[in-house]
Amino acid sequence: MTENKAESASKPTKELLALNPAQESEFKKKVQEAKKNKSNKGSRLTPGVVYVGHLPPGLFEPQLKSYFGQFGEVLRLRLSRSKKTGGSKGYAFIEFDCDEVAKIVAETMNNYLMGERLIKCHVIPPEKVHEKLFVGSQRQFKKPSYPAVTRYNKKHTPEQVAKMTDKLLRKESKLRKRLAAHGIDYDFPGFAAQVPQKKKSSDTMNASVCSEDSTPVCTPSLLERRKSMVVDDDADDEIVVKMPPVEKDEEGAAEEEEESDSEDEEESESEEPSEEEAEEQ
Repeated sequence: MTENKAESASKPTKELLALNPAQESEFKKKVQEAKKNKSNKGSRLTPGVVYVGHLPPGLFEPQLKSYFGQFGEVLRLRLSRSKKTGGSKGYAFIEFDCDEVAKIVAETMNNYLMGERLIKCHVIPPEKVHEKLFVGSQRQFKKPSYPAVTRYNKKHTPEQVAKMTDKLLRKESKLRKRLAAHGIDYDFPGFAAQVPQKKKSSDTMNASVCSEDSTPVCTPSLLERRKSMVVDDDADDEIVVKMPPVEKDEEGAAEEEEESDSEDEEESESEEPSEEEAEEQ
């Protein structure tokens, strides 16, 4: 009976593996000695809390619990997350059932290379452990949802945009009235200055002038548009096209010279008095 009890006591209830195979035997001895010391004292095991920092991305509660569970029983685990995005902040707090096991974990995992990062571990003293450190650690994490933010960031239809614009303008007009009622003379652009003004297209403006189906109604605005159109037409400059001089052939030039010589001779004959007129004189 005593031999069977000794054999059962020597065999560990759960197989624990060291991260470094060369130190596996030493690691098992330390874990067994820590548990034996607590069992011999007959006192209840005091839990130990370990801070684990500089965690690589992709390690969350299930992965951390399964990884650190090889050292001993993990009572509670809290991974610090962002309230806005829900992502990991890179550090966590792990509570083991035995403080001696927590010390072994801190010694083994400190400066351990994981995912191109050096893990930082140290034991937190019991007097520095906050009473609300593990509050909510047992609940399953759910990514935060902000319906107001999603509703604001979603794509709106033109009808929804027009409705929101009218609502903002109404609120702004009420604010201006309240300021005026209190005697505050304060003018500010507000939302009205941000609303784009609707521009009338040139086709719609000239529809009454260019329409062939019906006779346009003679209004002062129509007359002004017609006058402006006439002024614009008068202001346009005429385009003068300058043609390059035509090169003449040599034969044509010779004929023109002969014609000019003949014309000069006729003019000289007409200018000289005849012989009969000279004798009479």
